[in-house]
Amino acid sequence: MQIEFMHQPGNTAARVWLEPGETLTAEGGAMIAMSGHLGIETTTHKKGSGGILKAVKRMFAGESFFMNHFSASDRAGEVWLGSTLAGDMMRYELDSETLIVQAGSFVAAEHSVGIDMGWQGFKNLLSGESMFWLRLSGRGQVVLNAFGAIYPVEVDGEYIVDTGHIVAFSETLDFTLTKAGKSWLSSILGGEGLVCKFQGRGTVWCQSHNPGSFGKSLTGLLRPRRA
Repeated sequence: MQIEFMHQPGNTAARVWLEPGETLTAEGGAMIAMSGHLGIETTTHKKGSGGILKAVKRMFAGESFFMNHFSASDRAGEVWLGSTLAGDMMRYELDSETLIVQAGSFVAAEHSVGIDMGWQGFKNLLSGESMFWLRLSGRGQVVLNAFGAIYPVEVDGEYIVDTGHIVAFSETLDFTLTKAGKSWLSSILGGEGLVCKFQGRGTVWCQSHNPGSFGKSLTGLLRPRRA
């Protein structure tokens, strides 16, 4: 499977080339276009292990209810993938490890990659983020998207990231939700609220824009629809 990114970094699309016998699992609605001879199957979870409960958990994580599986049987073909918000994409190859992915950042993965939910606790509700994050594990390539630019931060010790700017992070990192300032008052007045404090060694991938803040900024500008 070959992955090529086009029109980086502001309006990135992913071109995935499937060889005969390969299958790509993608978020519902991510497909832009595909070769006409490719097979496509829609399930509520990973192909061969679907279930309504897992699909409901995916919805809590901010992902779609369904997932699409694109397969090349006797001929190679391509699938073009896009994201809802404008920004960059990245490819990461799992090597018998686990990657924790923030809601809305998952685009696609090889069929060999395990996809499950991770419970993050009720504290996440206070930060305005999802209670569930995706857990991608095993071996294989994954495609993630960001709102704006995406960049890695190597953590060796302690590092603090605003919850709305997290794309993904290594499972080797421990994290806690805490206030951004010295007091709750300064955190609230500063507009940060809760942040994520990472500890240990690993990588955090950040996005330059915060989808939640962007949505709130639009609310006051949108005029109510008239009948």
